[in-house]
Amino acid sequence: MKALHHIFWLGTKELRTVLMDPVMAGLILFVFTFMVYMDATSLPENVNNASIAIADEDNSQLSRQIANAFYPPYFQTPIPIDADEIGPGLDQARFLFALVIPPDFEAQLRKGSQPEIQLHIDATAVMQAGLGDGYIQAIIQTEVSRYLAGRDPSAGAPVDLVLRRAYNPNGSQVWFNALNGILNYLTMVAIMLTGAALIREREHGTIEHLLVMPLTAFQIALAKIWANGLIIISVFALSMLVVFEGLLQVPMVGTHALLFAGTAVYLFAAAAIGIFLGTIARTMAQFALLIMMTIMPMMMLSGGMTPIESQPDIVQPFTWLLPSRHYMAFAEAVVFRGADLSIVWPELVTMACLGAVFLSGSLMAFRRALGTSV
Repeated sequence: MKALHHIFWLGTKELRTVLMDPVMAGLILFVFTFMVYMDATSLPENVNNASIAIADEDNSQLSRQIANAFYPPYFQTPIPIDADEIGPGLDQARFLFALVIPPDFEAQLRKGSQPEIQLHIDATAVMQAGLGDGYIQAIIQTEVSRYLAGRDPSAGAPVDLVLRRAYNPNGSQVWFNALNGILNYLTMVAIMLTGAALIREREHGTIEHLLVMPLTAFQIALAKIWANGLIIISVFALSMLVVFEGLLQVPMVGTHALLFAGTAVYLFAAAAIGIFLGTIARTMAQFALLIMMTIMPMMMLSGGMTPIESQPDIVQPFTWLLPSRHYMAFAEAVVFRGADLSIVWPELVTMACLGAVFLSGSLMAFRRALGTSV
């Protein structure tokens, strides 16, 4: 009971330190609201108002039909140009795409030939360029097929493909971007807060004050974990209710209680990593460099940026050691599929075990660094 008493009061000290810092509290709130919203909505799901120029050297019915197929909101009204204007136009960023329809294009198609259409892309706009390439190819193929068939090519297709999307009927990328953004910020803030708290104690000289008190390394570490974890899970709940379900209108299929419980387990694991980094780093500058080496792999290999199955075979086994991978699988199952405890318990157990391992390593490093035995 005395140990719990020490952990509780030491944790309240940590709570006051964070909450009484208006800049820190404001940044945490900003990250879990505005940053999550921007992450979810900033990446385009389709081409939007892209500029395109067309050098029509054929001037036929088909070439005009292709030019008329590019219209808002996907594309701006095509700019008619000559072929020799394409290079300077791309250099001056006047347009993003430039299409060259060669002479006798329609005539060669009627003869059964396969003429080529040249597409120039300003690839400095990487996202729009990658998406627009597929859009333009699909538009040209549709118009050519319609022209040669004399009707809508989809009207009499021999196979009718019926597409049914599970868990995300409209295929909205916002849903997944929002959840992935929340996971990334949970990881970043949890590791940074707990590790920085330990570094701050050392730099301010208060760590020696703690050591002369009847406290163990375990009690110091656990106090910082529960205090910072309480702050983060509070803003996480705010982000889920206000931003995720409110502003972004992403449906929550599973139960909030299970999601928050799993998040608490993940925060324990992430905070243990933060304690470990804060122990081996001697200064805040060293800690910042360690953060970069730790957080980026946890974000990239969690399955949020690319599925685990799409990652290199040599990397996939190492992702099992990352709590972020298991939390992403857990959160997706609960939020989108409505999974219950009987389905996601392996992820919870794995995160708890990884957290215990990281905490044990943190305590060993902490004792060694301070030259104390508890």
